Amino acid sequence: MEDNQRAKFAEWESNEDIKIFREYIKIPSVHPNVNYDECVEFLKYQAAVLELPCKVIQINPEKPVVIMTWTGTDPAAKSILLNSHMDVVPVYPDKWTYPPFSAHMDEQGRIYGRGSQDMKCVGIQFLGVIRALKIENCRLKRTLHVVFVPDEEIGGVTGMKEFVKTDCFKELNCGFGIDEGYASETDVFRLFYGERTMKPMIFTISGTAGHGSLLLENTPGEKAGRLIEKIMTFRQHEEHRLKTNSELTLGDVTTINLTMISGGVQTNVVPPEFKLCFDVRLSHNIGLSEFEQLVEKWCVESGGGIEIAYDDYPFIQSTKLDESNQFWIAFEQAIQNMNLEVKPQIMPGATDIRYIRELGIPAIGFSPMNNTPVLLHDHDEYLQADIFVKGIVIYKNIIVAVANA
Repeated sequence: MEDNQRAKFAEWESNEDIKIFREYIKIPSVHPNVNYDECVEFLKYQAAVLELPCKVIQINPEKPVVIMTWTGTDPAAKSILLNSHMDVVPVYPDKWTYPPFSAHMDEQGRIYGRGSQDMKCVGIQFLGVIRALKIENCRLKRTLHVVFVPDEEIGGVTGMKEFVKTDCFKELNCGFGIDEGYASETDVFRLFYGERTMKPMIFTISGTAGHGSLLLENTPGEKAGRLIEKIMTFRQHEEHRLKTNSELTLGDVTTINLTMISGGVQTNVVPPEFKLCFDVRLSHNIGLSEFEQLVEKWCVESGGGIEIAYDDYPFIQSTKLDESNQFWIAFEQAIQNMNLEVKPQIMPGATDIRYIRELGIPAIGFSPMNNTPVLLHDHDEYLQADIFVKGIVIYKNIIVAVANA
């Protein structure tokens, strides 16, 4: 290691926020069956160091929500919610260069660990902002609530979805929320102001059953083949739109993927039914009823005798990025003052912030990670130390702006 690089590495190793970040990564809050006890104790300690009141509530058994509060100079004003989740997705340790919960930092400052991008970095960066502002003796107009929730990676049903229904959440008086985005491989940061509508579909396809040696008519397999072809044609159309229009991002198109097939008992028996399951994420340019009518048409054209079941996910209005949203105006001004290039877009996946938007509260998904490979849920997930530290500065300017709006 050269002298300059050695000095840089020593600087990273001694950085307090990086130390805390790496300590957090080492806590294996990993699915399935996450035990959050160690996370809660770690976060309670961080709150004590920052002299922040800390509340832990149990929405569901063993599903804690940790809330740290920094009261503003105008406690009656709508507050700012800074949200992150404690849980991380499963790992395949043999696929990792370094153990996934070691928080190993290499000579280039790459901090390896499950959750380094998704999203333990963000929660610690929020705390880093408060630490920096307290050192500067800075006070903000609006109260900040730094919230750590469970089970986002499995839909937030036992976490944020239930938390927003509680009196505890209502007492936060939330006016604006910031949650995760994800990395960008270029100089341009991704900023998410909405999410696609999830519309998982399960088809139960009934038809003629009998011996596998015959050419029976209207078998479930025939109908399934026709239906899959129609759905995949639609999928190819959306894929073509994405590839041929550089202005579009993944969140601007509808994605459909066949994820499960079930049915049948043995090779020489044509079964009476098959089940097909599709993961569907609807873009905002197609309405729910319009899409359902299209799917019903496909079922009729495929031979009929097909039942459709949809998982119940509501359409949620995106956050307005215009003058009607004072928090966006402040957010945008902070970005401009830092000369950051940002691309507003629709989030391809789903995050806990949708439960905040569903209440009519404006919210942004933004993780300050540019020039970084997208490694969320991937092997060898890492975040570069300099990017992490710069992210605290970026969040600091944004949070000061929206909290003083």
